[in-house]
Amino acid sequence: MAYVTARLLARAPGSGRVPAVLRSASTRLHDGPIGQAEAAVDRFDLKAYMADKARRVDAALDRAVPLRYPERLHESMRYSLLSAGKRICPILALASCELVGGDEATVMPVACAVEMLHAVSLIHDDLPCMDNDDLRRGQPSNHRVFGEGTAVITGDALIALAFEHVAAATASVPADRVLRAVAEYGSAIGSEGLVAGQFVDIDSEGKAVGVGVLEYIHLHKTARLLEAAAACGVIVGGGGDAEVESVRRYARCVGQLFQVVDDILDVTKTTEELGKTAGKDVASGKTTYPKLMGLEKAQELAQTLVVKAEAELHGFDRVKAAPLRHLARYIADRQN
Repeated sequence: MAYVTARLLARAPGSGRVPAVLRSASTRLHDGPIGQAEAAVDRFDLKAYMADKARRVDAALDRAVPLRYPERLHESMRYSLLSAGKRICPILALASCELVGGDEATVMPVACAVEMLHAVSLIHDDLPCMDNDDLRRGQPSNHRVFGEGTAVITGDALIALAFEHVAAATASVPADRVLRAVAEYGSAIGSEGLVAGQFVDIDSEGKAVGVGVLEYIHLHKTARLLEAAAACGVIVGGGGDAEVESVRRYARCVGQLFQVVDDILDVTKTTEELGKTAGKDVASGKTTYPKLMGLEKAQELAQTLVVKAEAELHGFDRVKAAPLRHLARYIADRQN
């Protein structure tokens, strides 16, 4: 997938980089404020940004779920919640808040909550009655370590804690905005959100489905939670409705992109490279983007989604939008 970004940067307007054939003519633009902003965006170090934000999120999650009685339950919660992951959902919330002038401390409870909800989806997705996967993030799935019953209860506990954490730990934010964030997360994981995507995914196994159904599954199962993370970041950061919707559309593209790339990696990478079972979608008869469209068309769709995602950021300050812009490219180029 690495070639996707290279092609995008050569053709996408506003991508933050200048095509080689135009560089000589554009060098004089870097003398002014606009050129300096462009250079700052181009130099943005996403790897360092994500590592720093992930450390801060992990520290906040560690504080949010201390090991207490019943120890086995909280050990299970911490096992899945603190396992090594990309932390894309909480980073998206943090970056979206900062995009509209909010600060990290204000949005951190919202960021932690979405990672809790994400952990629930992974725990439940791995269960034998669902995707039946023994590996997650390079280690045994929760139910393989703690048992199926504890895994189910762990998910229940994390759902409840996510909403409690937003309501109780969010400070210096108007109550109506906190309530709006709670409602956003409730909608994102409910019967018209993530759960809907999971249900249609299970119900479609072994059936011939088209692109429309496949997109429904992934826009709900994967993208909806990313949308909520981004929207809640803007909401608690004090952004207006138009900003919320722009960032929501960006995150919807990124969420679909994540799943398209996931499907591509499932057929092009090994279990060791992925940290989860490779080739499992094909083996279980699931419909995927490469299966429906072919590998090349799926890669082209990934390219299109990056362009669409970046287009939603054009109305924002380019320097503040740099993390989100580069995050879309990172997801397109990721290898696991």
